[in-house]
Amino acid sequence: MHLDRSIMTEFHNKVRPGKVLILLGARRVGKSELIKAYLKDKDESTFLLLSGEDQQTVEVLQERSVVNYARLIGDRKMLIIDEAQKVDEIGLKLKVMVDHFPDVAFIATGSSVFDLTNKLGEPLVGRSNTLMLYPLAQMEFAQKETFVETKSHLEERLILGSYPELTHYKTWIDKEEYLRELTNSYLLRDILEFEGIRRADKIMDILRMLAFQIGREVNVEELAKNAKGISRNTVENYLDLLSKVFIIYKVEGFSRNLRKEITKMNRWYFYDNGIRNAVINNYNKISLRADSGQLWENYIMAERLKFLACSKRHANRYFWRTYDQQEIDLIEEEAAVLRAYEFKWSEKGKTKAPGGWSKAYPDASFNLVNPKNYLDFITT
Repeated sequence: MHLDRSIMTEFHNKVRPGKVLILLGARRVGKSELIKAYLKDKDESTFLLLSGEDQQTVEVLQERSVVNYARLIGDRKMLIIDEAQKVDEIGLKLKVMVDHFPDVAFIATGSSVFDLTNKLGEPLVGRSNTLMLYPLAQMEFAQKETFVETKSHLEERLILGSYPELTHYKTWIDKEEYLRELTNSYLLRDILEFEGIRRADKIMDILRMLAFQIGREVNVEELAKNAKGISRNTVENYLDLLSKVFIIYKVEGFSRNLRKEITKMNRWYFYDNGIRNAVINNYNKISLRADSGQLWENYIMAERLKFLACSKRHANRYFWRTYDQQEIDLIEEEAAVLRAYEFKWSEKGKTKAPGGWSKAYPDASFNLVNPKNYLDFITT
């Protein structure tokens, strides 16, 4: 099933002569396919597509000189470098190209922020635009699905996630195998290739612990203790790296300095439920699971993140909890407006905000998101 990616229009708009468009996203979320779709109707003589994972490409780009790059680009109007973080000093090299070839548009894709932003960031200040590509969003599936089909696929997406290639597999077992291969062979590759990282077992231990703590504050000291043999600083470094290869992301606590509000610890979520379940090797159906609430919360958080990004809306996202155990799953702060959301897998749940929240923030809205109404929250 082919689905048009929701960022394609913005992608088109941001490909400009004299600029570098940086496309970021985890491995296998469809960056290369998006590039192919973009180039489909273009004359092959007008662009050059290179891969940073190809040794010949790395060697061709090695000499940082105008003469070398003029020979490489020729009369073409566009240069695309896929997995650009694999090319040493790629930021400086692209700066030379942008400065000396103002009629050429440049595109660089990458699957690791810690490499790509470090290598591209400072040299390309004022010379670049950045877009993020996520696993498929429900608003993208909606191109080809009826309402009934969407509802029938909900359980599968809660468990197997939304990576694009899953649409090419027909059976549940085949999709499980794909997720195992993806998790073991691709997603951690950038971290393990990073200088000084040798403990794949500890990184997986941390991911497993996070997978069981969806919706709860994460104590870094406790992670270090349970991982055994690594320090708090190492755990914090691993969390940072895992977020920069787009496996997990953090949500901070919300506070306006009320004494009872908890803000010192973060909550961590997976960008995709399938990866979360692959990490703990559990692909059981919902009826056989004890973590349906966590699956629901992680799914809704990720889908809302994709929806806001696709809609080009900028909202700060937090959780809220007090020391007397009042809590709300998601607080969005957008243009000084506060919106509170509680996520419940059961369609029966509280319809009123906690008293402490209502008293402290009387102007904020509050909504319950459950399987009955969730599509409004993540698609409109």
